[in-house]
Amino acid sequence: MNRNPLIRLCFSLFIGIAASLSAVAQAAAMTAAEQVQVYASRATSSLLLVRGEGFQEEHLTRLEKDIADLETSAQAAVSASSEIPGLTTKLVTQLRLGVSFGPNEDNMPWEYPQDLAKALRELLTVARGVPDADPLGELPAQVEYLAVQYLSRSYIGSFEIAREQPDNYVGQDERILVPQIDKELGSLDGKANPAVAKLQTRWKFLRAALMDMNSGSNALASASGRAFAPTTVDRHTRSMTGQWMGLGQVAGSL
Repeated sequence: MNRNPLIRLCFSLFIGIAASLSAVAQAAAMTAAEQVQVYASRATSSLLLVRGEGFQEEHLTRLEKDIADLETSAQAAVSASSEIPGLTTKLVTQLRLGVSFGPNEDNMPWEYPQDLAKALRELLTVARGVPDADPLGELPAQVEYLAVQYLSRSYIGSFEIAREQPDNYVGQDERILVPQIDKELGSLDGKANPAVAKLQTRWKFLRAALMDMNSGSNALASASGRAFAPTTVDRHTRSMTGQWMGLGQVAGSL
């Protein structure tokens, strides 16, 4: 047995790599319903950027792409839930309504933020509740949902979460979700997988900003007193979830 240390070493390395790939595959593989959740929050964040950053063309273009991605994933998810396409249409209607008000905040009805949040919550609730849904597949959707909350507080006021659903992410803010995401990402081996290490590094920045969101306060100010950084949080959020979804594509081909 002691005559083959190289074989034992190779075998141990193989087991470690296989375990790492298995963890990534389990955590990153995404269904159409999970993609709906990601794209729904992405599109909502894009609208918030459109309104908050002065209707820049790049943000308007990104919003249209997000809506197209959302509608495509919603059609793919119809076999999981026949409600998803209709709820997607309701959210898209609210998103386009948000653009139609123009850049003048005085032209945006006071109830619009609540209507937008309601449309997003309803879609997310149905999409995450499809049969055989895997909670492990929700991490990118949770990160994007936190970004919506952050951008909302930055630009138009507090985002109304589904407080009647405290047991899942649609009814949770950073005080619950950030520690949960910490735990899930911490369970993956970044030393064995450079792609996971990149996710963990990007999350370290994001978690600091998100934990400063101060959702427990009615005052629209960060816990630290520093100015909100919505464009930076948005950029890191999209990069992180894009990396995670890319891992899902790799895992799906294993």
